[in-house]
Amino acid sequence: MTDFAREEAVARIERLVETIEEESMPVPVREVWVYGDIALGLDPVERLDVYLTKDLLFHGDDNREAAFRESHGIEGIGKTVSAEWADEHPEHIRANPNGYAAPEKCLAAHLVDEREPIHLEVCNASFEDNVTQRLKGAMARENYEELLDPRGVCLWLDGRRSDEAFEKLREGEFVFPTLAGALGMVGMDETEAERAADAVRTYRERQEGASVRGDVV
Repeated sequence: MTDFAREEAVARIERLVETIEEESMPVPVREVWVYGDIALGLDPVERLDVYLTKDLLFHGDDNREAAFRESHGIEGIGKTVSAEWADEHPEHIRANPNGYAAPEKCLAAHLVDEREPIHLEVCNASFEDNVTQRLKGAMARENYEELLDPRGVCLWLDGRRSDEAFEKLREGEFVFPTLAGALGMVGMDETEAERAADAVRTYRERQEGASVRGDVV
């Protein structure tokens, strides 16, 4: 799959939200945002960018962790990833290179087919807070590929879906500035914003299939 027709893109994000609502997740999901092409009303949508705010698990289970370590060779199930979820969806268990259960990779495996042009950003911070944090980091290091496109739409928050936001998304009614303009509104000067926008576009054009990035703020 190379891109989504707009109607198909909105339907796909609706299915993703329904999955979060109806099925157990590896970690609790608190917010679902979309940003970039789908928020701008483009048709087709070359890549569907989704931001998930997750909560951390605080009640570990040493016995369950040991059992999954024995059965799957993966650490952290029952601590960073729900053991109940892992029991129900063992096919979606994913680990980082150190062999520790990776919540963002588990979410991506559960929610997205690896062939779909969908990118998931997964973080414990809200979308708006992380836009600011990533902006500061990108400016400090002049690594603009780390930026989050600020032009986002919140579709689901604390278990409640925004039907109004979905309707506006479906009709392409959101109005946003250019990417450089949006970056300027959150703190970049004009020259740097243009340079950063070019870097973000170039980076996105190189991506294929599903991808995921985990972040902790």
